[in-house]
Amino acid sequence: MSTHDEIDKAVSAHGMWKQKLRQAIDTGECESTPERVKCDNNCSFGKWLHERIDSQVKSMPQYNDVVALHADFHKEAGAILALALDGHKDEAKQRLALGSEFSKVSANLTKKMHEWQKALE
Repeated sequence: MSTHDEIDKAVSAHGMWKQKLRQAIDTGECESTPERVKCDNNCSFGKWLHERIDSQVKSMPQYNDVVALHADFHKEAGAILALALDGHKDEAKQRLALGSEFSKVSANLTKKMHEWQKALE
């Protein structure tokens, strides 16, 4: 799969995590654990970033920014999931809401991944 396709797939998958977190807040259940979600190398994109990425692509300036933002995304998602599973719905909703740290990190990650795609063209 090309780097462009890997990034597209990651943007979609991380967008779906917002929905998974909303569902976990509503139900108090999730197929994953906060500890697993907090690790940025458990998802497909994280495995690609850390293990399978081409060294030439890894040397691009966007790589380090994406790695850092991706780790922050997972840290925030794991924290929100922990709150949701512990029954702290209101706090979890606040941490997921527009303007929250999670929202900012998520938007910045998506923006940086799109910038990376454009740099590959």
